[in-house]
Amino acid sequence: MNALEDPSAAGPDPDEPPEHWRYARHLEALAQAPDGSAEARAVAGVLRDPDRVMAEAAVVTHLDRRALRLLEDEGFAAWAGAMAAEIAGRPFPERRLREWVLLKAITNGEPWSAGALTGATDWCQRTAARTLTSYEALNVLAEGARTRRVRNEAAQRLRGRTPA
Repeated sequence: MNALEDPSAAGPDPDEPPEHWRYARHLEALAQAPDGSAEARAVAGVLRDPDRVMAEAAVVTHLDRRALRLLEDEGFAAWAGAMAAEIAGRPFPERRLREWVLLKAITNGEPWSAGALTGATDWCQRTAARTLTSYEALNVLAEGARTRRVRNEAAQRLRGRTPA
């Protein structure tokens, strides 16, 4: 049994809480998965950790890293489908994946709704304002984002200026 399978295993630093060490090890295991099926198995393994909040946080961090790399990749849909199957029934990771699917739709020029974007989490709106190039999406955010920070960033990007 390795340290990831044994939640009581101590990390290398006895002063470090074991969940911090396990979180870092989970992220390493997820990042090292060689293909989609291994990645799905790794996600399932992380979600078996007895600390549900920490495990879901590790999975969401992984989803963020992976989805950003796949945002303009044809393999995104298959990856998202595999991840959806593994995170089913877990509201936080499910919502994050849905928001990445929304960002992917906007990126690809696929159908999406202004209501979905304005109803998305602050995280999603910030990510969209920072990364999307869609005039329509940036306009929706400039006019209707929940926070002033996102409205300003989207408006500045529309004007062709990068926010300071």
